[in-house]
Amino acid sequence: MDDVLARVKHRLADEPAQPDPARIAAIIREEAVVISDIGVLDIMRKLRDDTTGAGPLEAILADPAVTDICVNAPDEVYVDTGQGLERTSLTFDSEASVRRLATRLAVSCGRRLDDAQPFCDGHVTRDDGTLLRFHAVLAPTAQAGTCISLRVLRTASATLDDLVARGALDDERAALVRGIVAKRKALVVVGGTGSGKTTLLSALLAEADPAERIVAIEDTLELTPDHPHVVNLTSRGANADGAGAITIADLVRQSLRMRPDRIVVGEIRGGEVVDLLAALNTGHDGGAGTLHANSIEEVPARFEALAALGGMDRAGLHAQLAAAIDVVLVVKRRTDGTRYLQQIGVLEGEPVRAKVVWDAERGELDGYEELAR
Repeated sequence: MDDVLARVKHRLADEPAQPDPARIAAIIREEAVVISDIGVLDIMRKLRDDTTGAGPLEAILADPAVTDICVNAPDEVYVDTGQGLERTSLTFDSEASVRRLATRLAVSCGRRLDDAQPFCDGHVTRDDGTLLRFHAVLAPTAQAGTCISLRVLRTASATLDDLVARGALDDERAALVRGIVAKRKALVVVGGTGSGKTTLLSALLAEADPAERIVAIEDTLELTPDHPHVVNLTSRGANADGAGAITIADLVRQSLRMRPDRIVVGEIRGGEVVDLLAALNTGHDGGAGTLHANSIEEVPARFEALAALGGMDRAGLHAQLAAAIDVVLVVKRRTDGTRYLQQIGVLEGEPVRAKVVWDAERGELDGYEELAR
């Protein structure tokens, strides 16, 4: 079957024009000599999988509930539909099929993936406009075979009222965070992967004064708040030659020249934190961003680690952090896949400590009333 497929591909490459399905079927029959209708359809499916979209994973991506797909080996494909990773019945024909898909996806987003560069990441745009965050590691670096990880990136445009309706937070907490936005307090939304950080941040930005200009900086467009004046800037990785990269830090610096009322970084994960803190401490109130952390107590340490990447020492970070960030919102994902606001906190002292002022289980704590004023 593989020999027939290879010969068909060579024939198709020599065709003077784009062949229609009937012509492709005729070429398959000519090369196979004896083949059933089912065999023809099988080869046509393999051709489609080898040349378009996410190949055999397209069938899974057709489900709007899918958020992540992980391929660990040809016979190990996992999917997350909001309730954690679950193994599917989908399998690839061979390790070579997984590698071909990984290589093609890498090429489609301008990345190199081969034995000399056995891992890469990037973003892939599907035919329907859906964005996928793509990562792959080739064998033998990945011992069981080529690994592919896909994250479905859907733009976040929910409002606070939508989140209240979903049970993510109650009316009183919604009123509190509306007040935080109205007072132009700088905030960071904290949580693990898939906890709803971007969704909550987008809903908060929708509460900003319509007269304000929001500059949102991201790796991939996800923040689309219901607000009339949002400028979206997206970073860009280097091309196959290692040139042309535009970093988040670059865009933070550029945003300062764009007359922003609010500077927002979709995900703070590198040395750009130094530029962001500098901006927040020089008159750009109301900034915001998200941060990967499992609890509010981890926030100072996470900022320390990121600031070190930008060349800022611990003392310098703590001197700026408490003055730059006013509020920390922690979101979690329940075992049933629903997301909710777990904690509200503030940063205080030097060195900075995180203080919880409201908890979903314990309720209002010391400092809550002051924050709510």
